[in-house]
Amino acid sequence: MSTAEELGERKIINLILDCLDQMPNMPVPFGDDVSAIDIGNEKLAIIKTDMLVGKTDVPPGMTRQQAARKAVVMNISDLAAKGVQPLAILASIGVPRDLTAKDIQKIGKGLNEGAREYNAYVLGGDTNEASDLIISCVAFGICEERHLMRRSGANPGDIVAVTELFGRTSSGLKILLESLSAPPKLRKELVRAVYVPHARLKEGLALAQTQAATASIDSSDGLAWSLHELSVASNAGFLIDNLPVASEAKQFAKIHRLDPAELSLYGGEEYELLVTIKPRLWEKAKKAVEHIGTSLIKIGVVTEEKDLLLKAEGKKVLIEARGWEHFKTV
Repeated sequence: MSTAEELGERKIINLILDCLDQMPNMPVPFGDDVSAIDIGNEKLAIIKTDMLVGKTDVPPGMTRQQAARKAVVMNISDLAAKGVQPLAILASIGVPRDLTAKDIQKIGKGLNEGAREYNAYVLGGDTNEASDLIISCVAFGICEERHLMRRSGANPGDIVAVTELFGRTSSGLKILLESLSAPPKLRKELVRAVYVPHARLKEGLALAQTQAATASIDSSDGLAWSLHELSVASNAGFLIDNLPVASEAKQFAKIHRLDPAELSLYGGEEYELLVTIKPRLWEKAKKAVEHIGTSLIKIGVVTEEKDLLLKAEGKKVLIEARGWEHFKTV
């Protein structure tokens, strides 16, 4: 019998899902970023839960307050990918015995900071003793069903786009976990990307209103893996011809002779949106995001062939279906 370490997070999830009875007429199938319940009048109640664990999700130097804020952002990012405004947060906290009163206050402040940043409120939760810090949040929101952006609607010819450039957090994690060096200003920017992530909620809400997006996902498991997830859900492929690599990641890669494409594709902890857009509505979607002060970056196109391909310097190479995975990522 395989162990959890041998199975990996995704096979563990599938094993559990195989044991569950599926609710009739589920508005959102198993495997999407969120769960949903039809509450009538063409509206859905959207529910998301995600868990932060100290050992795997809190890098060296991250404060208790930053960790608690991140636990909220993790959940809100998935609602952002569906175009849903979070209304309420519940938080269950596993508290190690050696945490001080000040530590616990910082956790409370981080939870509140994360929720209020996105116009939501923490309504309560639960606490228990644990051997490691655990913060498990549940985010709740309501949306009109026609505005919900699922994973499964990408069509050949759709434009593939992201809300930001990639590679900052993977570079920052190399600084924090592998002790790689960087000039002070660059180090500060890269480490901050890890310590203070931001969910693209305004962008998700704006895109949902345009109804231009055919598929959408939060990219926290890495750009390559998120492309793979959309590919499977939509039964389509991708040709990426404008890899979104941040200038800071390019600079860091040059210092350490790393591949900037690797930093961009196979990192994680980047809470950006990866979306596919109807070509005829591209300008509408682009302007909607620009209206709130950010940008939508075109990176490729959806294809009928199921392969995930990166076109660079006149060559096409396969994008591997890998990224962050608990139990297997070290």
